[in-house]
Amino acid sequence: MQSPISRADLQTLQHEADIAARRLIRKLHLSKEDLDDIRQDLLVDLIARLPAFDRQRGSLGAFAGVVMANRATRLAHKVKRERRLYGAVPTSLDETLPEGDGTTRGDFVSEEDGLSAYFGQPADGFAEVERRLDVERGLGALDPDDAQLSAALSQSNIDELVRCGHAARSSLYRRVKNIRLALLAAGLKAA
Repeated sequence: MQSPISRADLQTLQHEADIAARRLIRKLHLSKEDLDDIRQDLLVDLIARLPAFDRQRGSLGAFAGVVMANRATRLAHKVKRERRLYGAVPTSLDETLPEGDGTTRGDFVSEEDGLSAYFGQPADGFAEVERRLDVERGLGALDPDDAQLSAALSQSNIDELVRCGHAARSSLYRRVKNIRLALLAAGLKAA
């Protein structure tokens, strides 16, 4: 397979990748072990964008420099975002604390403060089961037609139901109001 890139062009691309990777390492205070990974990431992005290169508009070195600078900026944002999220140096929750008699950092993190809660997932399993049982009990107290409307509204909105010909908009809103009152009487409040 013949390469569309000459040996001189390949050296230019590698030189530009090396410059951009070293600049990023220096700017973000990364370890020297990350140099090869960053250089490879920059080159892969450049190779993917190489078909857009036009020799009539400029040199290959200038094109590579701009593409790699853009990719380096995205990598820098990613590193900064990870540092904000995990800290400059991530620590393990399994790390034992000094003078802690075998306690770990994870022993001091409650479920409400855990990673799943941080990303918006429910942290209390018992509360989630109780909520589901309450909803099932409340839906069981509804008329069958209202239960079907509730199920339909969980998949679409009132405008889509009107377009499908379920009922007039005003009657649907009236039924939703009655459903809310029935669920409130069954002990469920609005979320």
